[in-house]
Amino acid sequence: MGTPAVFLDRDGTLIEDVGYVDRLDRLKLYPWSFESVRLLRRAGYAVVVVTNQAGVARGMVQEATVVEAFEWIQARLAEIGERLDGHYYCPHLPDAPLAAYRRECSCHKPLPGMVEEAARDLDLDLSRSVVIGDRWTDVQLASAVGARGVLVETGYGVTQAASPPNGAEADATVGHLLDAVGWVLRL
Repeated sequence: MGTPAVFLDRDGTLIEDVGYVDRLDRLKLYPWSFESVRLLRRAGYAVVVVTNQAGVARGMVQEATVVEAFEWIQARLAEIGERLDGHYYCPHLPDAPLAAYRRECSCHKPLPGMVEEAARDLDLDLSRSVVIGDRWTDVQLASAVGARGVLVETGYGVTQAASPPNGAEADATVGHLLDAVGWVLRL
């Protein structure tokens, strides 16, 4: 049996959604992000970012900037003795203007590719895992991999919560990531 994980969406969940993060000075962490990661890891969860990065496919963000943003977050977490256990991103779109990223893939949320790859890489138990994000695609991803799904009301969450797609239902809807962590720790 593998380790349970919490899969975090990046924009609107771990960091503020400021549009396309095309340079690091646009990256803004929520004030509760570090404590959320710390609490989850101390409770025995692997903490993994899974993020759609369509801005890469649209030519609005360099793929290297996505990696640099993750490294920046890791460096800030290291300052408090913490880290993320993994980072997976999807830069693809079927109709991408950039040919290098134009394709159907299994990693664009809500498809399960990123989570399945993380589960293989990190020996994770998806049945004991949770996906947290600010969009219904995050909740649908949870359902696709047999995990629980939590919708946070930061980022696009309030708007998303008001109009769930047919059949979509979160296990919980909460204010922000730290509230979601409290929900996870009560499981």
